[in-house]
Amino acid sequence: MELDAQYEIKEACGVFGIYDFSGNDVAPSIYYGLSALQHRGQESCGIAVSDTKGPKGNIDSHKGMGLVSEVFKEENLHSLHGNLGIGHVRYSTTGATTLANAQPLVLNYVKGTLALAHNGNLVNAQELRDHLEKNGALFHTTTDSEVIAYCIARERITSKTVEEAILKTAGMIRGAYGLVIASPRKLIGVRDPLGLKPLCLGKRDNAYILASESCALQSVGAEFIRDIRPGEIITITEQGISSDYTLCQEKKAHCIFEYIYFARLDSTMDNINIYDARIRAGAALAKSYPVEADLVCGVPDSGIPAAKGFSEASGIPFGLAFYKNSYVGRTFIKPTQKERENSVRLKLNVLESVVKGKRIVLVDDSIVRGTTIANLIHMLKKAGAVSVHVRISSPPFLYPCYFGTDIPSNKQLIASSHSTEEICSMIGADSLGYMKIEDLQSMVGDLPICKACFDNQYPMKIR
Repeated sequence: MELDAQYEIKEACGVFGIYDFSGNDVAPSIYYGLSALQHRGQESCGIAVSDTKGPKGNIDSHKGMGLVSEVFKEENLHSLHGNLGIGHVRYSTTGATTLANAQPLVLNYVKGTLALAHNGNLVNAQELRDHLEKNGALFHTTTDSEVIAYCIARERITSKTVEEAILKTAGMIRGAYGLVIASPRKLIGVRDPLGLKPLCLGKRDNAYILASESCALQSVGAEFIRDIRPGEIITITEQGISSDYTLCQEKKAHCIFEYIYFARLDSTMDNINIYDARIRAGAALAKSYPVEADLVCGVPDSGIPAAKGFSEASGIPFGLAFYKNSYVGRTFIKPTQKERENSVRLKLNVLESVVKGKRIVLVDDSIVRGTTIANLIHMLKKAGAVSVHVRISSPPFLYPCYFGTDIPSNKQLIASSHSTEEICSMIGADSLGYMKIEDLQSMVGDLPICKACFDNQYPMKIR
């Protein structure tokens, strides 16, 4: 992925929920879970907790702008008392980057309180929002997550249980969503019927956990139990676990970009190991675009697994061409083009002794604007690389995503206005090969996937 964060492809969010039947405070566990999901959102984060033995309807929360480690200090983390809670890390895909849009959303309504954290994007949010506003709803955020929360609150008035209200709401909303919801005595998870967004279940001692990725379970010492089924509504109470499968359907469309880029390497998602999927992507690239070279290298960190797969399939040795400075933060992302180029050099240095006199295959997961990859090719050649052949483990981005992947506008997507040959020339590569659309399936076996950002074939009606 390009290192210039202003033009990265971004995921919407990561969610985490936990119910500890032993009564222990869960805020520290949520903190560690969110830290493991930090790659899914770095703009804001929050935690909301409830004491299931305390006064009903009392939910404490804290949220702020920035990374988990920036927002939560020891004093505010340990002031959150409760054995049931949810957390959220966010990138803005719908709604501005403001504190008001940070999650979890905590809603006080006629039936009590509700906290909600959402990963994904709805395609009918505006339609639902307009209807709610005409009926007196006052919105405090610009997110579609608040639309979901209001729908649940409204349906709860005429429903026997919060689960019934959530089921009615899930029948109205369309799009992609992984939800964790905390009522004062229940932890509830919901996954969209197509399975576009991930959600899984884990267990640690007397606690059950819901999370966007299995890596978050490992970070708190929990055992992975299973993925939540697409369309499933799972409820965790003191009495145990129950599921409603009313919305489950045969058609599924898991987001392929989870496997290309979003998910952490150590996660397993819908029975697919992420690291293995990226190795297979690199192998497919080697088969489709063979080249005579001396060394295969990946752009840190996103291109390294696919580079390893390319190396194994081609027989060309794998090596590290760059040293990554892990201590360069987001403050180095500057507005001017010159400063952006400098930030790349601050983050990555070429290992000259490794690349000098070598024909290099450089692998990354995507090209957005082409600026970063062009800088890296220039750096490699300046360090003495004889040639640089670029291989990309995704097809060219050509179409918008409506499900929570923040793909920049067509004006910023180099592939939308230039051919592969033109891009190759523009970035200074000796050759360029993108993953073929038909090879994407090889990453995930027979798992049904959504690849609409590449082929314009959306799994549902958008408008």
